[in-house]
Amino acid sequence: MTKLAKISFSKAGAPTKGVAVVLATEKLGLGNIAHEVTSALEGGLERAAGIAGFSGKKKTTLDLVAPAGLTLDRLIVFGLGKAEDVSLGDWRAFGGVVLAALQKAKADAAEILFDVPEGVELTASAIAEFAMGAKLRAYTFDTYKSKKKGAEPEKDLKLTLKVPDTKAARKSWNVSEGIADGVILARDLVNEPANVLGPVEFAKKAAELQSLGVEVDILGEKEMKKLKMAALLGVAQGSVRPPRLAVMRWNGGKKGTAPVAFVGKGVVFDTGGISIKPSGGMEDMKGDMGGAAAVTGAMHAIAARKAKANVIGVIGLVENMPDGNAQRPGDIVTAMSGTTIEILNTDAEGRLVLADALWYTQQKYKPAIMIDLATLTGAVLVALGNLNAGLFSNDDDLAEKLLSSAGTSGEPLWRLPLSKEYDKIIDTPNADVKNTGGRWAGSVTAAQFLQRFVNDVPWAHLDVAGTAFGAPKDDISQGWASGYGVRLLNQLVADHYEG
Repeated sequence: MTKLAKISFSKAGAPTKGVAVVLATEKLGLGNIAHEVTSALEGGLERAAGIAGFSGKKKTTLDLVAPAGLTLDRLIVFGLGKAEDVSLGDWRAFGGVVLAALQKAKADAAEILFDVPEGVELTASAIAEFAMGAKLRAYTFDTYKSKKKGAEPEKDLKLTLKVPDTKAARKSWNVSEGIADGVILARDLVNEPANVLGPVEFAKKAAELQSLGVEVDILGEKEMKKLKMAALLGVAQGSVRPPRLAVMRWNGGKKGTAPVAFVGKGVVFDTGGISIKPSGGMEDMKGDMGGAAAVTGAMHAIAARKAKANVIGVIGLVENMPDGNAQRPGDIVTAMSGTTIEILNTDAEGRLVLADALWYTQQKYKPAIMIDLATLTGAVLVALGNLNAGLFSNDDDLAEKLLSSAGTSGEPLWRLPLSKEYDKIIDTPNADVKNTGGRWAGSVTAAQFLQRFVNDVPWAHLDVAGTAFGAPKDDISQGWASGYGVRLLNQLVADHYEG
């Protein structure tokens, strides 16, 4: 296995040894330096490409080992596709595909020549996106894997990006690397087994962001009881592991400016409680804190790049277990807001955690906007599969901003409805609201429940149950946990709430 050890930058020039990658558009369009390199090939690039059926189509590769006429050990020609179709998001995918090709080649060092053909726009941001794609594609979670005797030793891959302007590229990468590290943090949190990462341990991970200048407060059970967070505490009462509420504050904007607030569901393991889940696939419920992981990763990204914005991340951390002390179907609890909630299904627990976390956030911090992320419903998988997260919002402007930033970040959203008619489904004669509206429109009624705890704050709910883990592998994500939401939230702040 080859692991990415380092990404560095040097001035563009012809590579002369080791492994090199050059970029080509369709019909083998090359930059000047790349043309100079490949023209030394005995028989020419056209002949080698013709034999291999390579024409420069997007994300295809031509791998030439010990190319005759060159001093290189290996030359990889990477296809960009049509020059006019190359977007900023493509560069991120290109980085992932090139990294995979280098891993397949078992390279320990490689030079990527950013000498693009005519018509391809190459910016420092594009180069940084390429580097981010490579770093994210290289991610593996192997913390608990034992090394087998006689196994092939791991190689460290050093990647050198040969670019027109090294200063601009490094400056852009300093920003993008912090974002990539935030995604990796979120992936690590979701991948960790629940016996290792409980509410207390997760809160400690959040507290580590203090090294980046994030102010962190951790509320324990005593503080939450004082705040009357009975909805959140009711979920936690069946577990021997105490709950936590972690508050992360990045003060990068003007003093007194209302903050952007992100709120995450952090159920470190969800058995379903007394309404216990089927055993098949229950192991995946270690990822039921994917929303909290995304918020924590986003706070890392925002702080690492020193965003000029005031941002707050709040995560409710609990474990949902079927203990003798667990809450029961039919119980009625009173949330921090004073709203009474009838518990019909203890497996509809994430919305209870968020109810108190959302209320606490808006009451204490008076945010300009509030966005929650949660692996909330299986129903969103039925509606959207693994390809889009569900977006619900009480504010059209905020929804449009999120959809725009989703397109830029490459983390797609699809907006779903909210209405008074749906809200009626969660009315109950026994309390102010019940915690589930039943099987039909399950994602919508869950969002309607949350809306009761946001007042008039511009708010959006992102149901990431289909995207935070178990999503199909792609060019930059090959593991179980995707880190979905980190790039999206960071992009939203960068696009609309800085300066």
